[in-house]
Amino acid sequence: MEILKGCPEADGAIMMTFAEQVAFARKMVTQDPSGGWQKCWELGVTPWDLGGPTPVVAHLCETDSLPDGRVLIPACGSGYDVVAMACPTRRVIGLDISEAAVERSKKRFSSLPNAEYFSFLKGDFFTWQPAEPFDLIFDYTFFCGLSPDRRPLWAKRMQELLKPGGELVTLIFPLDDRFGVPPYVVSASDYEKILIPLGFEAVSIVDNELSVEPRKGIEKLGRWKKSSSIESTA
Repeated sequence: MEILKGCPEADGAIMMTFAEQVAFARKMVTQDPSGGWQKCWELGVTPWDLGGPTPVVAHLCETDSLPDGRVLIPACGSGYDVVAMACPTRRVIGLDISEAAVERSKKRFSSLPNAEYFSFLKGDFFTWQPAEPFDLIFDYTFFCGLSPDRRPLWAKRMQELLKPGGELVTLIFPLDDRFGVPPYVVSASDYEKILIPLGFEAVSIVDNELSVEPRKGIEKLGRWKKSSSIESTA
């Protein structure tokens, strides 16, 4: 099997196949949901990392299909999507619980021409308090990395962090269980049952035609609008 990455373990550098990286990362984050992510980033074991912007994000930016304003990307990882979205009309914050991921992104992207339009912060999505709410939040592999019992809390935080009328863009993945847990299998109805009671409307849920090859057919693009009326307290 092809060797894809090196993993500098404490007893010396070893090489891992992609499958071994997946198994290692799954073990780390299952045993320690917060510290496990940090360990994976420290060791460079990040099998979820696409190595560039998510293709559908790049497409949405190129076709001017995203709202302007303040943008949040929780669990931003390497930060490629943060950089792709950032422009004079969109100020983007990439938030991650892993200090290693945040520092890596800062070093990699700080000299880019659009660097004044994005920032990376270490923080826990569930407790972090921004100065003001957001016009847009993008979630890809964050929701599926959470155990299902934490999903209602995820939805409540999305409601709290978005402005009235703000948009939540979700890549709904994985739609089957071939990857094991985490990522936990999801469905569009999993999102609907926790977002709609909080005042979100499903604007569109469509197959993601721009999925990377291993994920084709098992993810959808969901776009949700938060009600502009008085916020629900559910």
